[in-house]
Parts: sequence; C-alpha cells; structure tokens
Amino acid sequence: MKSDAGDPSREWPATLDVDELLQRGWRAQPFRQFLLKVHSRCNLACDYCYVYTLADQSWRSQPMVMDPQLVSVTARRIAEHADHHGLTSVRVILHGGEPLLAGHDYLGKIIEIIRAEVGPNLRVDAAVQTNAVLMDEAALRSFCALDVRVGVSLDGSPRGNDRNRRYADGRSSYDAVARGLRLLMSEPYRHLYSGVLCTIDLANDPIETYEALVDFDPPTLDFLLPHATWDSPPPGGGLDRAATRYADWLIAIFDRWYDSGSETVIRLFQEIIHVLLGGTSESEAIGLTPTSLVVIETDGSIEQTDSLKVVSHGAPATGLNIVDHSFDAVLRHPGVVARQLGWDALSETCKSCRFGRVCGGGLYPHRYRTGDGFQNPSVYCADLYRLIDHVRTRLITDLRRSTR
Repeated sequence: MKSDAGDPSREWPATLDVDELLQRGWRAQPFRQFLLKVHSRCNLACDYCYVYTLADQSWRSQPMVMDPQLVSVTARRIAEHADHHGLTSVRVILHGGEPLLAGHDYLGKIIEIIRAEVGPNLRVDAAVQTNAVLMDEAALRSFCALDVRVGVSLDGSPRGNDRNRRYADGRSSYDAVARGLRLLMSEPYRHLYSGVLCTIDLANDPIETYEALVDFDPPTLDFLLPHATWDSPPPGGGLDRAATRYADWLIAIFDRWYDSGSETVIRLFQEIIHVLLGGTSESEAIGLTPTSLVVIETDGSIEQTDSLKVVSHGAPATGLNIVDHSFDAVLRHPGVVARQLGWDALSETCKSCRFGRVCGGGLYPHRYRTGDGFQNPSVYCADLYRLIDHVRTRLITDLRRSTR
C-alpha cells in the first residue's frame, strides 16, 4: 500500500482499519512484558544510542525519575490487563536511560510496589537492563532479595567496547562494566545473571568480540543490529543490496559458536535455528511471533517499542497515558496491531521470499521508509537472507551426515 510521501498519517500502518480487522475475527494478543523507563538519563554517552542520538529526542522533556504514584497506577493497569486476559504471570523490565541512576533502593521499591498492587494471584517476574557501571554488592543484594534478573550491555573487548560506549568526557567505561559483571557472575548472585547485549560494530573483529564476551560466561548473548531505516542506513552498510557486511560479521561468529558445540546461547542464532526447524520465535527480530511488549515512560506516557526512536521524533508514541488509558486501549493502536499481524504485516517482497516466514521481515523499525511506512523488507534484508541461508546450509549438512 503506497502513501503520500512525507505524511506519516498516510503511511502504513496508520492506514490500517482496526475496526474492520476486529469485525473479521482478528484478536489482539495481550501484553505480557511491561518495560518501565524508570530513569530517563544515562551516565554513558554511547554514540549509537537510540534514546539520545537518533531521530526521537523526547527524552529531553521527560521527568528524570518515574514517580512512585505512577508506578502504583501502572501496577493497577497491569493487574487489570492480566485479569481481563486470564494471565497468571507477567514480566516487568526496569529500563532507562540507566535504571541504576535511580538508586537500587528505589528500583527495589518499584518492584515491591508493583507486586503489592497486583496481589498474590499474579506472578511478577522482574528484570533490570543496565550498563553495570553502578552495579555493586549493595545493588546485587537488593536484586537478590527480590529475585530481579540482570542483563548487561557490553560490546566486547576493551578496545571494541570503548569504540562506542564511553562516558561523555571520553573516558573508558570498560573496567567499570567488567567489575560489575564479575560481581554478577559470582556467588550468590550468579542465578540473577540473564545475559549480555552487544551492538554490532563492523570495525570490531567478530571473533575477538565473541571471545571477549564469552569470558564473562553469559547465560545468553544477544548480538543486535544497529538501529537503522531505509532513510537512515546502517553504519558501514549503506543500501547496497549485494553487500552483506553484517551477515559476514555474524557468520564468522556463528561458525565459531556452532563448531564449538554452542558454548553459550546466542539468541539470534537459536531463534533462526528454531524457526527453520518448524518452531516459533520468542523474539521480534526473527519470525512472526506477535509482540507482547509495551513501554511506559517516566511521565506515564505509553509507547510502542522504544527502538522506533530511530524513525522520527514521536514515532514510538501512542498518544495514550497510564493514568487515563488501559493497556487494552493500547492494543488497538495501529502500530501495535501491525506488530501482531505476523504474515499479514509483511511486504509483498517478504511474502515472495523463501525465508519470509523465518526472517519475518526483520525488526519492525528497520522496515521504515518515508512514503511506504513499515510495509518494506528490513534495511538489513540482504544480510538476514545470507545469514539464514548459511545457518540452513550448516543444519542440512549436519542432518545429512547424521542419517548416513
């Protein structure tokens, strides 16, 4: 569906008729993950950060910290949503900015407020995503007491990490992050350790990056493609559909990981393998699984996935807030509906591709192009195709050997 260039209200999915979809029998899936932006500022100045360096600059007008009263309202909205949809458990993710800037005592208070408000019949699994610069024994003791899982962002070796993830004054962040990670790896905190996120930088050697991360023995590793669109191409990637520099980078790690017997879980590779073998994905980056995540900003405004900040100022906004609107109202937002439509949300290019159901069009924000909106292949289309084809070839080769 083509739209008027430059007019977001005429780009897909703003043109979706949600009422018609509902009349035809389509039903939204409930939210199961609630990402709370508990602190809107950060103590690092990562040059690729989608919150501070990309198109959406709404962080500038956000309160620094989420007010406890808004936390209570959010908790009641979560309980209301869970009760309406018969959910017995949900996941609450404390995010930022950098959540630990709010202090570990306050983060613990947030979890206590939410669990108290929702009551004993709804399990709240809690997690925090942090750069680990401020993570210390006191924070980990607090997280341990409340069973809060901890994910950490790190981009590999000292040289690789500090290429992008520095303090605003240019100082290295690596030693502080490594110190926090070593604490998290130790007893009695190891069970809280959920994994490491790494954003790909083509200037970093893939094997050096992988081995540096594996040294921290993460339960899971996530390699993230830098947020980009057809209007704002990936760094070092451009729009040359024959170039697959990101796939080549990932394939080097895949072969090292696969040949080693998979010494840790790499989420991107595991999801591709699972979908190729007929399963479903647990990630929006791969496959056609409906989104189950919603974002609440520090001022109580409700947003779609915050990676939409790469698209334009205000792109993640729903126009709704946690005080006046239920989460069911958010489920009717065209952008949320689009991320739950699966196959029907894909472009004709994706539907005609042999890996369309595996790739699932790639991460939703990466499909954006002015005039067409989000009904496009991912800007990483060529990379995803090459990576999936490589993984498929390795799997088929091994299956053939095992049946001889």
